[in-house]
Amino acid sequence: MNIHAGYIPGCIGRVVEMHASFYARTVGFGAAFEAKVATELSAFCLRFEPERDGLWLAQGATGIQGSVVIDGSHHEEAGAHLRWFIASDASRGQGVGAQLLEAAMAFCRARGYRKVYLWTFDELHAARHLYEKHGFVLARTQRGAQWGKEVNEQLFTFDAP
Repeated sequence: MNIHAGYIPGCIGRVVEMHASFYARTVGFGAAFEAKVATELSAFCLRFEPERDGLWLAQGATGIQGSVVIDGSHHEEAGAHLRWFIASDASRGQGVGAQLLEAAMAFCRARGYRKVYLWTFDELHAARHLYEKHGFVLARTQRGAQWGKEVNEQLFTFDAP
C-alpha cells in the first residue's frame, strides 16, 4: 500500500463513501452523518494550505483504501485536529491505519504542533488502540449526537513532550 500526501481527484467522494458505508453498517449512522462528512471534508479541501494542513491517502491496486487529515487551522489555540481517519474494509487489519497515523503525526512533529486532538466514540476499539499506540490519551467522554445518532463521544489528545 502506498501512502500519498495530498489531494487526488475523486478522493473526497471515496473518503465520504468509506465513512458512510462503514458507519451505517457498524453503528447505524445515516444521511446526516454522510452529509456532515461530505460538507466538512469538501470545505477543508477548499481551504487547504500545505504548510498548515495535511491529507494522506492509502492507495492500493484498486484505488483509495484509507485516509487521514490534519487540520492545522486552529493549531495555536486548540491544537491540530486529526480527522477523517479510516481504512477500507479490504485493507483493515493490514497496517494501513498505522501507516496513515504515522504520516499524520510525522507532519505534526515537523510543523512543531504541540497538541493534536480528535473526536471519536467508544465503539471503535481498533481505532482507539491505534490512537493510544501513537501517544493519544482519552481526555473526556460525553454523551452527544454530533454524528446524527447519540453515542458516547470521546476526545483524545496528544501533547508533544
